Amino acid sequence: MKAIFQEKIHSRWLILLIDQIILFWAIVISLLLLQQVSATAVWGVVELSSLFLYHIISITVFMILELHTGIIRYSNTKDMVRVFLAVFLSSVIFGLLSRIILISDFQLQLQWFYKVVLVNFFISSSLLILFRIGVKSLFAFFKTVTPVKKRERLLIFGSDSYSILLKQTLESSPENDVQVMGFVDDHPDKVNKFIEQTKVYHSSALPLLLLKHGIEKLVIGHETLFEGCKKKVIERCVTLGIKVMIVPPSNQWLYGKLQFNQLQNLKIEDLLQRAPILLEQQNVQEQLRGKRVLVTGAAGSIGSELVRQLLDYDLEFLIACDQAETPLHELQLEMEGHPKGDLVKIFLGSIQNQGRMKTLFERYQPEIVFHAAAYKHVPMMENHAEEAILTNIYGTKNIADLAVSYGIEKFVMISTDKAVKPGNIMGASKRIAEIYIQSLQEGRGKTEFITTRFGNVLGSNGSVIPRFKAQIERGGPVTVTHPEVTRYFMTISESVQLVLEAAAMGKGGEIFLFDMGSPIKIADLAIQMIKLAGLHPEKDIQIVYSGLRPGEKLYEELLHQDEHSIPTHHPKIKMAKTIRYSHAFIEKAISEILDLNQLNDPYDTIRKLKSILPEFRSNNSRYEQLDGS
Repeated sequence: MKAIFQEKIHSRWLILLIDQIILFWAIVISLLLLQQVSATAVWGVVELSSLFLYHIISITVFMILELHTGIIRYSNTKDMVRVFLAVFLSSVIFGLLSRIILISDFQLQLQWFYKVVLVNFFISSSLLILFRIGVKSLFAFFKTVTPVKKRERLLIFGSDSYSILLKQTLESSPENDVQVMGFVDDHPDKVNKFIEQTKVYHSSALPLLLLKHGIEKLVIGHETLFEGCKKKVIERCVTLGIKVMIVPPSNQWLYGKLQFNQLQNLKIEDLLQRAPILLEQQNVQEQLRGKRVLVTGAAGSIGSELVRQLLDYDLEFLIACDQAETPLHELQLEMEGHPKGDLVKIFLGSIQNQGRMKTLFERYQPEIVFHAAAYKHVPMMENHAEEAILTNIYGTKNIADLAVSYGIEKFVMISTDKAVKPGNIMGASKRIAEIYIQSLQEGRGKTEFITTRFGNVLGSNGSVIPRFKAQIERGGPVTVTHPEVTRYFMTISESVQLVLEAAAMGKGGEIFLFDMGSPIKIADLAIQMIKLAGLHPEKDIQIVYSGLRPGEKLYEELLHQDEHSIPTHHPKIKMAKTIRYSHAFIEKAISEILDLNQLNDPYDTIRKLKSILPEFRSNNSRYEQLDGS
């Protein structure tokens, strides 16, 4: 029996032969039942002719429908339906041909003959289905009794069709040495019910399941990540020490099969991620179709994701510009393997270099610009104010002025919540850039200038999450600046989607704000990450508060006190009603800032910034002495 029910896949011709043997006995039984003769009776020409014709028809139908090519042990309801269809077609064709060939030649009673066909249909289909169910059950039985190494015991979150598919996929593959002990679903109509002999448990039963069955993991399908009760279940698992695993989307399964080693550890990004954003793709497509698009800062976190998502639209081509050689080279290698990678033109150059940027515009004649190039790290810019001003102010001015000169249709700048009541040089430089971009909208050409403003991006280069992860892997401590510091977070993917949507809806001069959800305490983030690693905060990994770094604020804001927001047609995008400055004023102010910046005395430069932006108050910085001066 073990030899028969091993993992070897048996010949499809053997399956066809077994099916035909079953069909033979089914029609024999049907004839015996309705002829009311004994099994030892001498069979005549009619009976033998019927058997021969029926088998010729059934073999043909079964081969056309490829019923013999399926692996019996993995049969499902669709396979059962195909069995019914094959037997039904065989019976119908047999009935029609018999009426032409057999009944006319042998003068059979029509009513009696159709009774034989009908009875045979039910007997044949029942036996064929029982054969498949029996084989599947025997394989499952021998798999459970065969001595193997201890299998991992796990639970599956949810009890819908996707969760059932996960169970079937994980248990059916011989490579996956796992045992699904139950489903976890808090829906009252499903709790304590059974699905495929597997019980559905309420999430409150997790401690008991851990104690009784030694549950090691909870598996969550990617498609169910946004269900409302998911967070509560995950938090219980993390507290109990049950590891949470994420199943990748089904289109990423290797050769269409899910291998257990493809399951991914739950990341903090998954826990913070919100429901998917619904975009008006048609509107974005109409804005971008056939366009030449420039992305500055294309090798950065936001810029590279912009490149990837823009390639989903029907562009003429895309120019990816950045001054960082190695990241830009990595992007180029990625694009070489992308189906639309030949549409990407790589351009190495700094936005501070006016001549080099003019070469880019002359060579490629872009029609739409996404300006993502910027220096963003607050403490770094606090110590290198000159570079923050050269890139975030002068570099932005270079690209924006070229956009006007070359008649660009649309210019979209990526800004930051740190530009609101700036407490650091990075935020102040971005606010000056915002003001300049808005001022260009006032009768200075056909270009529509749009600004998008959002907070921290999960997983971006240099963000807090990769830093915490590295610290946890080293055994700690995890360093948090302050127990009360909070930040808004958004995933890279959803931030870029909203940038594209805002770009499509903008008419020029707007500052769009994105719904960042609720602010999150960084200390809570650190605690969650430690727990996700299967460790205990303050016991296995210490949390150390290092104090606010230069330029850092406890809280970030998306609106200035003198601004207010206006809703748009997209629920996650609002428009800031901001204070406008004349172009002449801000251009003169920027000229003075750049002149002071060349003298390499940051104090005079920052003093000038503060005079233009009265709301700019330095936080935890050596430039605090300039406030109010």
